[in-house]
Amino acid sequence: ALIHAGASNETKVKIRWIHSEELTPQNVTQKLAGLQGVLVAPGFGDRGTEGKIKAVQYARENKIPFFGICLGMQMAVIEFARNVMNLKDANSTEMNSYTNHPVISLMEEQNDVTNKGGTMRLGAWDCSLEETSLVYNAYKAKEISERHRHRYEFNNEYLEEIKSHGMQTTGINPKTGLVEIVEISDHPWFVGVQYHPEYKSTVLNPHPLFIDFIKAALQKV
Repeated sequence: ALIHAGASNETKVKIRWIHSEELTPQNVTQKLAGLQGVLVAPGFGDRGTEGKIKAVQYARENKIPFFGICLGMQMAVIEFARNVMNLKDANSTEMNSYTNHPVISLMEEQNDVTNKGGTMRLGAWDCSLEETSLVYNAYKAKEISERHRHRYEFNNEYLEEIKSHGMQTTGINPKTGLVEIVEISDHPWFVGVQYHPEYKSTVLNPHPLFIDFIKAALQKV
């Protein structure tokens, strides 16, 4: 999807793969130096999550275009809660079921379900976009449909508090009220999506979010 978007922007995308398990507060600046964009990819479980959170923090604080997908979006919410809202132990209940601030948690109807294979939110789901958002500018549409593959969600109990600190929820599932997209208002390009836009990207039809992400990264060159 990144390569598709590069072609659409008439540029060649150079991808630097960085293992989040290797990122620490001591080396994150060195490891991420020189990047024009940071993408935190999907995943499951707690492996490397603290490194992903440090990568999000680096991109947010240094105004580097950031794109978080699925778990990457969740890491962005956790990082923001910890370092902007000062909820130091904020986490996902996937990583820490005893956290005092579960900004990411299981959907209510899944709390008593233990068979992971049958509890994921799968397939295409609708999403309504805020017309003043980066994502609306990319899609040029108010309503979109994207594919999902996850169990944990943005915890709406923290919705108003997070918004009051500057993280905007710019995409909402109209049927469930669940947050699908977050952005940061005082950042050049900071987008986290709960769904998987890469599933729909092709050579002939690059995904608009990837196109916009690469366009933003080019402005950092």
